Amino acid sequence: MNILFAASEAVPFAASGGLADVIGSLPRAIRDKGHDCRVVIPLYRSMRPELRAQLTFLTNITVDVSWRKQYCGIFTAIWCGVTYYFIDNEYYFGREGLYGFYDDCERFVFFSRAVLEMLRYIDFAPDIINGNDWQTALIPVFYQVFYKYQQGYQDIKHVFTIHNIQYQGSYGREVLNEVMGIPLYHMGILEYDGAINMMKGAIETADKITTVSPSYAWEILDPWYSHGLDRILVNKQYKLTGILNGIDQELYNPETDALLAAHYSADKPEGKKACKEALLQELALQEGDEPVIGIVTRFVSHKGIDLIRFVFEDIMNLGYKFAILGSGEKIYEDFFSEMQFRYPHQVSVTLGFQPDLAKKIYAGCDMFLMPSQSEPCGLAQMISMRYGTVPIVRETGGLRDSVKDNGDGDGNGFTFKTYNAHDMLDACRRAKECYDDAEQWKALVDRAMRSDFSWSNSADAYVAVYKELSRHN
Repeated sequence: MNILFAASEAVPFAASGGLADVIGSLPRAIRDKGHDCRVVIPLYRSMRPELRAQLTFLTNITVDVSWRKQYCGIFTAIWCGVTYYFIDNEYYFGREGLYGFYDDCERFVFFSRAVLEMLRYIDFAPDIINGNDWQTALIPVFYQVFYKYQQGYQDIKHVFTIHNIQYQGSYGREVLNEVMGIPLYHMGILEYDGAINMMKGAIETADKITTVSPSYAWEILDPWYSHGLDRILVNKQYKLTGILNGIDQELYNPETDALLAAHYSADKPEGKKACKEALLQELALQEGDEPVIGIVTRFVSHKGIDLIRFVFEDIMNLGYKFAILGSGEKIYEDFFSEMQFRYPHQVSVTLGFQPDLAKKIYAGCDMFLMPSQSEPCGLAQMISMRYGTVPIVRETGGLRDSVKDNGDGDGNGFTFKTYNAHDMLDACRRAKECYDDAEQWKALVDRAMRSDFSWSNSADAYVAVYKELSRHN
């Protein structure tokens, strides 16, 4: 099969979050299953010069953005055996940063239309186009309205993956004609709650909708999680499925990671102790055998930071130390800074994001805390287990699908169900009790490290979805 992934970011060319990790890894895993899998993303100014130097210019075309005709350059490069295409337009993408501009709607209308126009000029005819999040949601809509019956476009199937349903691409109704150039008689495809909603359009027109974990697929049918889209999703359940993301096993590998003080594995776990000692030293925390909880996150309420704040000192009284890395809302930054001031030898807080320090926290801590209100998939809990750090999570989305509670002595972490600070505190207490039993803890760490979160499993599930849709079935 020929599969084209369309996304707004991909490692290593442009990244702002987990979507980039997925698009940097999943196509490679699908290619390894014997399929021709390629990727198209915008060509941003922020791409590193050494990567930009590897690009090859293919051609330039014009793309309709309603009544305007816009320049579009098409570049290509091969990265880790996967062919990438880059859509170039200085006006739309020659800016610092990826998102958050007043004309984001127009920028990604252009990108979605350009992806379809590009197919006339490249030596690749996709059987499946897999869009990702609202920035590519108009691809199946434009296909349905303009391209479906054009020569060379027959039989293309569309899969749309929801990474985070909170961001939907919702704009005033005037953009339908003025920016998208879609006739008013097609308004029903995109109109939702009095606005034009791009994600709703993809849900209507794509052949399959996937989410990044099985639990998130049924959670978003509930108004608590859906940010208003539950009404349309309930009607489209027949094409909704959830596939758990994986992580890059080579990028996150305690046997080879150059940033670690010592290398280790599930078979030879001794080096983890040296990583813990090095982390305590680097963060100026008191050395000793007490368990260290790691937190690497954005400081926003839906990540459960308000729960941590509510019982922080109770957790410390259980005998924990903290290694915290992140940034976000000022109320939480100030709180963690105050905790570090009060407990300088037990609490370390680093504001901002430092990828190198994040890896050292994954490797050097004993537990990793993720009490999220909602978590479509979550990669941090998988990375922490890869490094032998036991996750403590709330059962939601991908956290529920990847972490099994150790209550019966056969899990790979600790979980709690309700969004409640004292339930989280109880999970931390159970984790501490297990930590104090050296044999039990050793067995738990071993199970966590042997959990398989490779992309190979996810790729099999995606290929099954594509085969169901494809004429190669």
